[in-house]
Amino acid sequence: MKPSSLAAIGFILCGLPYAAVAQAGAQTGQQAEPSPGASLPTIRVQVNEVIVPVTVTDDKGRFLSNLTAEDFQILDEGKPQRIQFFSHTQNQPIVVGFLVDLSNATRIHWATYQEAIKELIWGLLPGDEKYSGYLISYSNGAEIAVNTTTESDKLSAQVDKMKPAGGSALYDAIYLACTRRDLVHGEPYEPRRVIVIIGDGHDNASSKTLDEVLELAKRNLVTIYGMSTVSFGFNNDSQGVLEKLANETGGRVEYPLNTLYKDVSAFVSTPRDAGNYVYDPGSGGYAAAISKGIINAVGSIQGEITTQYVLRYTPDIDPEPQPKLFREIKVVVPSLPEVRIRARDGYYPAAVPGSKP
Repeated sequence: MKPSSLAAIGFILCGLPYAAVAQAGAQTGQQAEPSPGASLPTIRVQVNEVIVPVTVTDDKGRFLSNLTAEDFQILDEGKPQRIQFFSHTQNQPIVVGFLVDLSNATRIHWATYQEAIKELIWGLLPGDEKYSGYLISYSNGAEIAVNTTTESDKLSAQVDKMKPAGGSALYDAIYLACTRRDLVHGEPYEPRRVIVIIGDGHDNASSKTLDEVLELAKRNLVTIYGMSTVSFGFNNDSQGVLEKLANETGGRVEYPLNTLYKDVSAFVSTPRDAGNYVYDPGSGGYAAAISKGIINAVGSIQGEITTQYVLRYTPDIDPEPQPKLFREIKVVVPSLPEVRIRARDGYYPAAVPGSKP
């Protein structure tokens, strides 16, 4: 990349990121300022550069961490692109939003999930200024419980006060995450934007729709992860919602309680008034199974977020009489066709004229 083709800027305002950040900044009316005397990195990007965080695992779900830029290929609408930036460092800077479902559906294992949420917060916000986070709760409505900060204790203290009650406004919570919180210097390149939804994916109280907030998340270069709160033996008609949000933005969903009783003996199936079957414990394995499932899910999400490959490229595409509003991308590792790759499914090269988040 020629030096003349680069623009050294402190806050990334170019192409897609510009549209997303400018809209979010206009909504909040404020921009988080760096601390006095802080040493700010110079971030160099090319106009219209596309950022693609990537996770690569084998067929058993184990992370592959020894790949290089030469191993990857990015296809933009089927056309190979030249990767201009590649990174795979430990503990990559992020700004992560924790979206917590406080609907009645989370009551069964709420105390356990409270601890899991705090473990995620402490793990992803270790007290370093490179890592920021915010907390949004949602039930009949959605609200920012703690705005963007590097102080994990502020978030965990608020989680301790939370109690489930009411409906579920998940889509409004995602909207808040993309438009109302304070921004951090350098987004969305460094730090990158991540959302972790702790809930079942159900929504019965939002003013926004799934399609609206999914597009907004993509425009804001957000990667979405989910930790499902659905217990073993319960049907979840909204499972596809979490999967769609995660798959199309490059994240994934963990189901810590989905196979909770698979390896635990001495449980009795008992019908409940709610119409589902709940498995009552008949041995001490119950608590251990819950703990193991939650711990594994927390570790998996935390490990993936902080160890992804990050690729960037400037689209080399042929002129089009009617440019696409959304361009599909695909990441492949040609030398390892059997690996599993998670990455966003595309990007919006420019804001829709006249659109607002």
